[in-house]
Amino acid sequence: MSQKVCAIVGVGKGLGLAIAQRFGQEGYAIAMLARRAEALTTYQAELEQQGIAAQGFSVDVADSTALSQAFEQIAQTMGAPEVLVYNAAVMKESDPLTIPNDEFVTEFKVTVAGALTSIQQVAPAMKSQGRGTILLTGGALAYDEYSFPPYVSLAVGKAGIRKLCFVMANALAPDNIHVATVTVCGTIQPETHFAPDKIAEVYWQLHTQPKADWKTEYVYR
Repeated sequence: MSQKVCAIVGVGKGLGLAIAQRFGQEGYAIAMLARRAEALTTYQAELEQQGIAAQGFSVDVADSTALSQAFEQIAQTMGAPEVLVYNAAVMKESDPLTIPNDEFVTEFKVTVAGALTSIQQVAPAMKSQGRGTILLTGGALAYDEYSFPPYVSLAVGKAGIRKLCFVMANALAPDNIHVATVTVCGTIQPETHFAPDKIAEVYWQLHTQPKADWKTEYVYR
């Protein structure tokens, strides 16, 4: 378990997998957390074909107990993560006047509360090591000018992620832990300015920033 570990919560075939590839190219072992076990098996095989060590952990990130247990498994089988990327969110439209309360709360758990749980799980080991990086995927919906009613749940979630990032950055900077959010102001699509691999490069740049240059938010436009 001597290889450095990057844990990515919310791995899909777009940005999450691109981040896994980018950090894997730099020698990190990748711990992938997502709900669908079959998808994780596919991603693991794809990464291993590229010479990247990877392991999938199937978990419902809205379940804080299950998510905490998944991080315990990662620590036991791979080692404590030096890098945490939180990329989970519920990406769907919802009417602010009719969305059921329980649905709204569940989606908030995925987008925001899961990030809180994940940070709480990795921070102690990062403090002990005297270093760490925590990167959260944000979005333009966090800003007032993008308050689109059909995306009430996602907008509240991204606003929450942004504020959580700034709070955690203040809390963990004294321990040499860099917390930052990448606010993606566009639709992620291959072969465009918003291609997953281009955005993934920003995550790597934030991770490798000298402490004197640490950014808490990178707005990707």
